[in-house]
Parts: sequence; structure tokens; C-alpha cells
Amino acid sequence: MQLGRDRPGTSAAWADAVFASLLQRSEAPTAAQVRAAAAAALRAYGGRGCAERVAQEFGDHPEAAVARMRWARAMVGEVPAAPGPARGGRRRRPALPRPGLLRWRLVWR
Repeated sequence: MQLGRDRPGTSAAWADAVFASLLQRSEAPTAAQVRAAAAAALRAYGGRGCAERVAQEFGDHPEAAVARMRWARAMVGEVPAAPGPARGGRRRRPALPRPGLLRWRLVWR
């Protein structure tokens, strides 16, 4: 068994941020509201903090958490990334985790 490095998926981190945000499904949020709420959650809690909030909710209220995560993932799939300022010819999504951050996972070999 070895430890391998794994980069968290961008859409998974974005969905965790939407899940941890104050947005509610009943508000029928616009794309701009979803982006703003996810960015605010990432600024407030960070990527790891959002994931911890997701885990806590799944432990405390699994049925409600499943429905909220489905909704959060659907929102992430529907909302296009806002164009950010060009850097070196590349555009970045706002408020996403930095590419250098890594997460460790076990790899069976």
C-alpha cells in the first residue's frame, strides 16, 4: 500500500461550496447568485471547511444531505463559469481552490 497524491475535482469542490452556502433551493437562484454564494462559502470556510460541513450534514441528517447535494451538483452542472481576467492567455474560474493544493489518498498496488 502506498500513499498517492490526488487533486480534488473542481466540480466536487464547487458543489461542496454550494452545499455549504446559505443558498436555498426554494429561492430558485440565478447563475450569478450560485457563483456568488459558492465564492462566499469558499472565502468563509475554505475548500476543506466546505467539505467538513458536507460531511457533518451527511452524518447528522443523511436524507436531507443527499437531496441537498443532488441539488448542489445540479446547480454546478447548470451554471457556466464566469469569465475571469485573462492571465497569460488563460482564464480562471473565480474562487476555486489553487491548483497546488493536494489531498492524500490511499492507493493499493
